[in-house]
Amino acid sequence: MSLDATFQALADPTRRAMVERLTLGPASVSELAQPFEMSLPAVVQHLAVLEASGLVASEKVGRVRTCRIEPAALSRAEQWFNQRRAEWEQRFDRLGDYLKKFPDGDPK
Repeated sequence: MSLDATFQALADPTRRAMVERLTLGPASVSELAQPFEMSLPAVVQHLAVLEASGLVASEKVGRVRTCRIEPAALSRAEQWFNQRRAEWEQRFDRLGDYLKKFPDGDPK
């Protein structure tokens, strides 16, 4: 799945909360719905977005649909953040080196 789909899915606070809950272990749809004041169909729609993004997988056994986190999708997002962090740290290091050339703090 695309990284864009991952970030779009995580843009919603309800879906982020669901992902956070699933990091503790698999949960049924009704367990995931419990903390939210929304209809079960609305919860299912949120889960559909998470599944389409690749962040969550589910399986149905009998009448119970159980969801679980897909660590690979979270790992891709984490790698993206780590790359951005490294780039910014390098930029700040270069800025720090540049500013050290001006002991009085005025780069004029």
